[in-house]
Amino acid sequence: MMGKTFLLASTALGAALTAWPVAAQQQPTLEDRVKTLEQKVGDTTVSGRMYWDISHIDNKRDGVAQSSNGWGFDAKRFYISVDHRFNDMFSADVTTDFNYVSADGETQLFIKKAYLQANLDSALVLRIGSADLPWIPFNEGLYGYRYLENVIEERVGFGTSADWGLHALGNLGGGLFSYQLSVLNGAGYKKLTRSKGVDVEARVNINYIGFTAGLGGRTGHLGQDVQKVTTFHDANRFDAIVSYAGMGARVGVQYMQTNNWNTVTTPSSDSSDGYSVWGSYYFTPQWAVFGRYDWVKPSRDLQPDLRDNYFNVGITYTPARIVDFSLAYKHEKVEHGFWSTTNGTIGGLVSGPGHNGTYDEVGIWGDFQW
Repeated sequence: MMGKTFLLASTALGAALTAWPVAAQQQPTLEDRVKTLEQKVGDTTVSGRMYWDISHIDNKRDGVAQSSNGWGFDAKRFYISVDHRFNDMFSADVTTDFNYVSADGETQLFIKKAYLQANLDSALVLRIGSADLPWIPFNEGLYGYRYLENVIEERVGFGTSADWGLHALGNLGGGLFSYQLSVLNGAGYKKLTRSKGVDVEARVNINYIGFTAGLGGRTGHLGQDVQKVTTFHDANRFDAIVSYAGMGARVGVQYMQTNNWNTVTTPSSDSSDGYSVWGSYYFTPQWAVFGRYDWVKPSRDLQPDLRDNYFNVGITYTPARIVDFSLAYKHEKVEHGFWSTTNGTIGGLVSGPGHNGTYDEVGIWGDFQW
């Protein structure tokens, strides 16, 4: 019995000693671990972008200067993005967003984008998480001066640039056609909500020799159809745009129309519409002139006399790629009431003298990216 036990033990020990060099070879060496770490770091990129300004604000309501007036430095947006590629198909992005606005003392730091991406084909890319929405980032790319001012929908409060959900996008015909379809929580990237339904936003566009024409739409409850809350309407938005970029110039015109964007949870119905026209021209590789005009009726049914008029003009110096300095003047006027825009609450008392408010800002705006 003891002999048999000894024989079995010797056999097991011999097998273990024989297998040990192979097992040792399978364990990663320090050099292997360094190579793996280098590969992971090599597949990860860190980038950033900042929108800033040094400007003077003169905001008046019925001719009375407001406390937010004066000189100041603003960091309107400061993005830090970390992108990682797992393989040829899967990648991920996390983008933080910081802003500080001297006029209202607002300081925020939050996650704007956080998504996993599957690049199935140039015609089908899937993203799950918080990612760019179909319309506003697309519009910003055509406009080219996001660091100076938001595009019309976001400027007057009828949209946002990112949200949590499932996003499908792609290009067809070698880039001739592009599209994006997003199914969303609806409340924007600053809020993770759970509601009784989802929102849908979509865009299709055609691109040909510098010309771009696009149509977009949005429908849903904007994340407000939660338990114990009654919703009376769907919020809807329709967008159309035509633009051209080439030979140093950018020109475009856009139309926007909404229904019940601000009356989802109230019985009253409301609608709005507006348009934006812009242009810029680089007369040398480093110097450009630009201008833009917006006209908006933000509440056609509940405040039919309310109007928002906006324009900006200026000159840009671009010493390097994605480094811009723009000397600019912005003017906004809201008549027959108040309306909140990205420049603050502007307007005057409906029954007061003048019935309007004005917003004037002059200074230097800029952006840089690495």
